[in-house]
Amino acid sequence: MIKEILEEPIVIKKTVEKERENIKRVANEVRAKNYEIIYAIGSGTSYHAGLAGQYAFSSLTNLIVSTMPASEFQRWVPSIISRRTLLMAISQSGESKDIIDAAKIALKKKIDILAITNTPESTLANLATYTIFPRSGKEVAVPATKTYVTQLMTIFMLALDLAELRETRTNIESLRSQLYDASKAIEKIFASSKENIRKVAKKYKDKNLVFILGSGPNYATALESALKLKETCMVFAEGFAAREFLHGPIRLVDERTLMILISSSDEIREYVSLSKSFKGFGADVISILEMTENSKVLAEYSDDIFYIPSSLPKVFSPITFIVPVQLFTYYMAVFRGLNPDKPEKLVKVVR
Repeated sequence: MIKEILEEPIVIKKTVEKERENIKRVANEVRAKNYEIIYAIGSGTSYHAGLAGQYAFSSLTNLIVSTMPASEFQRWVPSIISRRTLLMAISQSGESKDIIDAAKIALKKKIDILAITNTPESTLANLATYTIFPRSGKEVAVPATKTYVTQLMTIFMLALDLAELRETRTNIESLRSQLYDASKAIEKIFASSKENIRKVAKKYKDKNLVFILGSGPNYATALESALKLKETCMVFAEGFAAREFLHGPIRLVDERTLMILISSSDEIREYVSLSKSFKGFGADVISILEMTENSKVLAEYSDDIFYIPSSLPKVFSPITFIVPVQLFTYYMAVFRGLNPDKPEKLVKVVR
């Protein structure tokens, strides 16, 4: 797992270099079809990539996107499709039973499929109308890490290309340049924070109740962070949209609780009041923050801080905000005496 996390800058660069032209071609074909609605589906980590993608598509292209778990697609999609519809099916393996079943149902309903899969020869790729291949290479550890960030990269690249074709944004080249620098931002996290994250993971290794809060695109990061903690550390962990946590779950916060707050620079003030409350209830607080002047305010009300570079626009920030949590969960699992590569009861592909 740690080897694959540390490969992330390399595989992101490879994805940009080797998939850029294909993504542009797919964007042109999708634009020509003038789809009216897009369903995004995935399971586990891939579902979270879809949620982050929905935010990007909505923000950049003005397209209507609805994200749901692959296993729920047949239950939620209308029985009669009256609008031009595209299914964006996201799967590392392209072989999960839930994603394949959903794709087959989509084809019966005359819905075109865009497959985003790391496995070109997979069943999903063969079913698809359009295919995009994140270039992560083979991922051996059960918890998805490098496959997640390359999925995000391909989805964000596609959103930018569609925004350019739809003429919904005027600063495309600037956004594209910033997105392509994601690999450098992750390298900076490794260089500046890896050792601190390891120490903090040791400090909290005995925590068994963890809540992760995020807003906007990083609501998806909160969900993915909770999944990583469950998979690797075998703790009770839940992700929430930040203020949604106040509607009931805050009742569970006490001295046994670890709170992880994922805050972009424009949300600092809101998170300060939340952190004050959590610390008042006796909880420990880790804040994941961008390196900005504003971040000092929240840092005062945090027990520990993981900093990330502020080089990416908020819409793309899930690709960097997840990295400290991936490292934290790896080290925490090791300190708990667990094998993060092969968690008990889990398999890489659910068939």
